[in-house]
Amino acid sequence: QLQLVESGGGLVQPGGSLRLSCAGSGFTLDYYAMGWFRQAPGKEREGVSCISSTGESTHYADSVKGRFTISRDNAKDTVYLQMNSLKPEDTAIYYCAASDIGPTLRVADFGAWGQGTQVTVSS
Repeated sequence: QLQLVESGGGLVQPGGSLRLSCAGSGFTLDYYAMGWFRQAPGKEREGVSCISSTGESTHYADSVKGRFTISRDNAKDTVYLQMNSLKPEDTAIYYCAASDIGPTLRVADFGAWGQGTQVTVSS
């Protein structure tokens, strides 16, 4: 079964940067569109970014456009989220997910999920 493990979270100051990684195992990731989602305390899980199986197309939530970049290296079965100019409102648990439907920002379209990595943006 496909398994996903996120890493790279931590505590950073506003304006700082982090790079999250999502490593897959069990099956190669090249069949799946991949997405990053986040969930802040007391809020619904929301889509942040997604990328097609080949990496040809990407999508971003309006709140992160121009600051975050999603990428993938299928040879390494790894997906990345580069986060720059971080804001306190970016604080959340970030989840990596895989979809065999397509690259969307809908939680329901993703069937395999990692356990999440905490990102905290605070001074």
